[in-house]
Amino acid sequence: MTLPTPTLDTERLQLRPFTYDDADCLLELQSDADVLRYWDSPPWVDRVSVARFMDGCRRMAEDGSGARVAIERGADQTFIGWCTFNSWNPDFRSASLGYCLNRAAWGQGYATEAARGMLRWAFDTLDLNRVQSETDTRNLASARVLEKLGFVREGTLREDCIVNGDVSDSWVYGLLRRDWSS
Repeated sequence: MTLPTPTLDTERLQLRPFTYDDADCLLELQSDADVLRYWDSPPWVDRVSVARFMDGCRRMAEDGSGARVAIERGADQTFIGWCTFNSWNPDFRSASLGYCLNRAAWGQGYATEAARGMLRWAFDTLDLNRVQSETDTRNLASARVLEKLGFVREGTLREDCIVNGDVSDSWVYGLLRRDWSS
């Protein structure tokens, strides 16, 4: 079953399917060591990673496992990051949320706004009961985004990531349909 990638407008943003025109901005974002310091993979070093990412976007839409959108500022159509729903399980009515924004977009509410737009779409379109998200325990800004959206911290995955020899823990957050307020 396919799951068409949505185009969504929020107050200040447009969330839209990725195009190959996004490749340079995507590589710039994903190769920034500061942006990825709490990520579960090292910064990208070449365009092969961009191609893999774009393939992943296409595969998620084709196999119906999720949707990944580019985030651009509505005022000037500047690419500022991406947001994703993946691991959609229609039987369990669950999925996972993730997002990544460039440094220039930090601290302006864009992550919360983009994630809220994706959550609204996902709860309505995918008939979800539960959305899960994980963040590195050192990433307090991401934890605040999730908590603003109504997610509840449910536990800690101890030493669940090792990137370039750096061992880290992750917090697991959950948001139930009954607790969601768009």
